[in-house]
Amino acid sequence: MKILVTGGTGNVGSAVVNELLKRGVEIRVLSRKQPEQGKLPTDVDVAIGDLLDPVAVEQAMQGINKLFLLNAVAADELTQALIAYGIAKRVGLTHVTYLSVYRVEQFRDVPHFASKLAMESALREFGVPYTILRPGYYIQNDGSLKAALTESGIYPMPIGTAGICAVDIRDIAEAAAISLTETGHDGQTYNLVGPTLISGPGNAATWSKLLDRDIKYTGHDFEQWEQQMRAEVPGWRAFDLRMMFQGFFDRGLASTETEVARLTTLLGHTPRSYEDFAAETAQIWKA
Repeated sequence: MKILVTGGTGNVGSAVVNELLKRGVEIRVLSRKQPEQGKLPTDVDVAIGDLLDPVAVEQAMQGINKLFLLNAVAADELTQALIAYGIAKRVGLTHVTYLSVYRVEQFRDVPHFASKLAMESALREFGVPYTILRPGYYIQNDGSLKAALTESGIYPMPIGTAGICAVDIRDIAEAAAISLTETGHDGQTYNLVGPTLISGPGNAATWSKLLDRDIKYTGHDFEQWEQQMRAEVPGWRAFDLRMMFQGFFDRGLASTETEVARLTTLLGHTPRSYEDFAAETAQIWKA
């Protein structure tokens, strides 16, 4: 078995690569440029190409059995996904595992959610066996908040106060590897959620305890947050992410005990919690 992984040099994709390697699978990663030395394990095959280039995508799929399809948030995300899927159908891949997002159908006004919903429809319409993974908020997103937490004393992510589901990237990777290497997952959609809900005030309190300092939640002023994000990312992406967080606040993103139990069965262990991640991360920062 040889599996093509798109997005394989990013946080989620690289974790999927590592989980597949643990299972003795041959891996090829599609990358827009040659990865820096050490970015990928030495036994991973690299194909250079862009998801918007059908020729490069088809070349990358030569000798491949299955596809892990991950698209980064992009203005042309749906086009990228449909090119990869269309070529997977053409060359006869036996399975596609697609990384979507939790409760995608409730956020049709969020551009990258709408792209994923359309891609899910394509997967269900045609004949290639598939698995859809729907993760909640990535716990590891908050690993980038060291300066805000340790220097400014704020928790800045506008995730609201009601509580939303979050998932550890390591659990996403395990679920992906299981769906690609074991039987019984064709046509399945799995909600990937952690055992506890997170909130802005709750996360601020968690980090306050771990870092021995007062951390304040800066709230959910979405206009201000979008303006701040425009200094770091393109305007379309700042708008997209603003709509996502505002959607979480307006419509909620709470998971259920049934969903946690189903994921526990799939993984063979309880999903990792935000609190455990925060404790691990705080120890690293202190060291």
